[in-house]
Amino acid sequence: MTQFGRQLGIGPTDNTSDQRTPRKPLRLIPSVARESFVPVVPARYVIRTHEWDMTRIAPGRPRGDGTPIEVTGTLRNENGTPIRDALIEIWNANHHGRYRHVEDASGLQLDENFFGMGRVVTDEDGNYRFWTISPGAYLARPDIGRWRPKHIHLSISGGSARLITQMYFPNEPNNASDPMAILMGDGFENNIGKTYETSDLDVDEGYRFDIVVGGRNATFFE
Repeated sequence: MTQFGRQLGIGPTDNTSDQRTPRKPLRLIPSVARESFVPVVPARYVIRTHEWDMTRIAPGRPRGDGTPIEVTGTLRNENGTPIRDALIEIWNANHHGRYRHVEDASGLQLDENFFGMGRVVTDEDGNYRFWTISPGAYLARPDIGRWRPKHIHLSISGGSARLITQMYFPNEPNNASDPMAILMGDGFENNIGKTYETSDLDVDEGYRFDIVVGGRNATFFE
């Protein structure tokens, strides 16, 4: 007999979700097949030493406009085991809410001192750390007046899988109306960065974002 998993919800007014979300319940892969899977040998990541600092395009260059922040956290599996040597790719909009991407036709201001992309690799204990400029919110759907709240994208690659998640910011007025946040329900709290003091660092704000892969308390992935 065929086993079925959960059926994914479709976010309100979210065309991307509408186009990508399966309409039928997901089929569970048989245990025999799951046990036969073998990891894909990952590529050797070449990380430049400055890629963790996204507040500048390159060492010695001026910082981008806006508030420099630090984001730290630990990547773990559902059993609490740290996931080491995982590649985390980061991207976020600039202070004005603009991405440096050909498909961003918002017309918002670009910042010549902010590229908006970086990469880090988790250490032996699954820890990661990067600096960036606190992103601006932006009008994602002008036709219905829907704004996307401040957020940072994180892509995690390790073994044979790649997962993408987003870190949100606490107390943002657009959080409650964000389609992804609505889909997460009570689990949305797992995707909000927790603030901490950075008085001894060359940044103005700090956010801790622990990422859990798998299990009931998993971070929400796209």
